Formats: sequence, C-alpha cells, structure tokens
Amino acid sequence: MIYASRTKHLKPEGAYQVLAKANQLEANGREIIHFEIGQPDFETFPNIITAGIRALTTGFTRYTSPVGMYSLREVIAEDCGRRRNIFIKPNEVVVGPGAKPALFFSTLALIEPGDEVIYPNPGFPTYEAMIRLAGGVPVAMSLLEENNFSFDSESFDRMINKQTKLIILNSPSNPTGSVISQADLEHIAEKAIQFDCWVMSDEIYARFVYDGSVVPSIASIPGMQSRTILIDGFSKTFAMTGWRLGYGIMPKELAAKVGLLMMHSVGSTAEFTQYAGIEAILGSQKQVDETINEYQRRRDVIVTSLNTIPGFSCQIPQGAFYAFPNIKNTGLTSSILANLILEKAGVALLPGSSFGEFGEGYLRFSYATSIKNIELGIARIRDVLGN
Repeated sequence: MIYASRTKHLKPEGAYQVLAKANQLEANGREIIHFEIGQPDFETFPNIITAGIRALTTGFTRYTSPVGMYSLREVIAEDCGRRRNIFIKPNEVVVGPGAKPALFFSTLALIEPGDEVIYPNPGFPTYEAMIRLAGGVPVAMSLLEENNFSFDSESFDRMINKQTKLIILNSPSNPTGSVISQADLEHIAEKAIQFDCWVMSDEIYARFVYDGSVVPSIASIPGMQSRTILIDGFSKTFAMTGWRLGYGIMPKELAAKVGLLMMHSVGSTAEFTQYAGIEAILGSQKQVDETINEYQRRRDVIVTSLNTIPGFSCQIPQGAFYAFPNIKNTGLTSSILANLILEKAGVALLPGSSFGEFGEGYLRFSYATSIKNIELGIARIRDVLGN
C-alpha cells in the first residue's frame, strides 16, 4: 500500500516508546522507577473531580460549540489576561481536547508549503511534526546549555528572514526547564515585528516556576498580542492529563479559522470536562500552590543527586518539572545510556535525542514523582554506572 507523503516524517514520541518498554519490564516482574513520562503524579484535585461528576449527573454530556462553551472561554480570558496583564476577549479563546489541537490547527491555519518556522531544539517533538505536516520548513533553533537553554540572539538573527512565517517558543521549556528572559523575549518580539512573523508561545508550564520567579509572556510586550498564539491548558497545572482540556488564545480572525478546523475534526470538547475546567480556574488555588512548592523540593533533590553521578552535570531548571543533565563525559550517546539505565538499573528516562539533534549528550528526567522514588532511582543509576 502507498500512503500519503505527509505522514512519512511522523515518528512516535519517545516518552510513549520508553513507557511501553518500561511497562513490559514491569509485566515481567521488574520494579521500574519512572522518570520518563511528563505527567503529574498527583490525582486531579477533589473540587475539580466533584464538579466533573456533578456535570455528568446533571446531564452535561452533549455537544458544545466547536470552540468551547462561552462560559469557559470567558473564565479563561479573564484568568489568562489577568496573569499576563493583557486584555483577552472570549472570542479570542479556542478550547480543545488538550492543547495539541490548538498547536496543530493554528499551524495548519497559518503555514503554507515552503514557509519557514523557527522552533526550539531540543524541544517538544510535536513542533517539528506539525510544521512538516503543514508543509512548512522546520528551522531548528539550538538551545545551548551555556546560554541557559534560552534563544541565542545572534543565532536567531541569522535564522530569521522574509520566508519566516512563525516562531515557536516554549517557556518554561520541555525538556530543559529553562525560562526565556524578558530581554530575550523583547529581542524576539522586535524581530517578529520587523519580519512580520507570527509567534506561537507554548506556556503550558507557565505556573511551574520556582524561587519566587514569574514567567514573562511575549504576548505582554506592546505590539505582540495581535501576532501571538498563546497555548495553555489544564493537564499539568491541575493534574488533569486524562481529562483532555486545553486552549489557544489568538486574534479573533485566526480563532475563527481554528474553530472551523476544530469543527471538522474533533467536533467539540466533552461538555462535562469544560465544567470541571471552570471549577479548576474559579476554585481554590491552594492545592496548585502546594503542588508547585512540592515540585520545587523535588527539583532541588534531583539536581543535587544528579550532580553526584560521575559524568553527569545538571543545571538548576527554572521551571516545568524536568531536569536535563549533561552526560557527555560518560562517553556514551544519550540513547545507549538511557537504554543501559533502564535495562540494568530499572530506571526509565528519556535520551535527549528524543527532543531533536541538539538534545544529544543529555538525558531528560521528569521529577513528577515522589522524593522517595527520586532518591531510589538516582541511587540505582549511581550504582550501575559505578560498576
């Protein structure tokens, strides 16, 4: 059989591949410590679950608008606008089953074959996949450790040109945990305006920031809201990965186009999950704050522990819940080392190469797990590499 050429470049996400292998080892009786999957280990907060159950039992199980219920979009607009000090209208919000539809459909609505898209590398694998699927030309912006894994202004200036249609940002970053500084964002904004580019700012980890810091948003820079697609969702912040609820915020004309793509693909997002989303935003944020404090404690433990492993060197991530240690001094590729650690230590993690060519020489650890598991997992790795 011959399949459409647009699917030739598609590859599975590394996290799901490693998870499947780890699950198979567990089925065979091995005890595995999981650092591979970027999923909060907390249960969805009780008030959100109660709201979802109430919506189900009340009969909120019908189709909704393809762009989401107005009441939810209104709440999202107010909350996101307040947090980023911008004014957002409900008709600029598109709700979907997770954040990926907003990523994909915004790209499909903007990119013509041959358009160039600058994206972070190492970065979330879906970025390159959606660029290629739209017929765009992916231009990898290497995130260098010596630059705190942020955009390098000189490299960026060499890449951007009149063919550039879209710039993708992810801050805090998956997999590095880095935060793009206000100064770097202002430089990117200046160039985006100069070359008349769109910016897609993936801010799914925006509330996962530590040491009292705040994550700046490029949408808050004067002149940028009208050319920015802001991506966010409920999966990480509210431990709602399985509820599938996310959104994009964009100019209303683009939101209408993305809404049509939603209509002809997913149809609409589950009604009861949207009611749960309203409760997530309007309800108490105490548990969100508590879990973020717990993630900071875990971050401090895992970074300290990783830096005791011979051949490992790990910067302190500013946000998200990933550590991205440099393992070049081990003399092994990231893929070989990740497989060795899984097979010999029973610890599942991801090679940096899963996030693009510039991720080689690193490993990604998700510290969305208990401190007990972190300490046990790192001890196992240290033992195996010591031998």
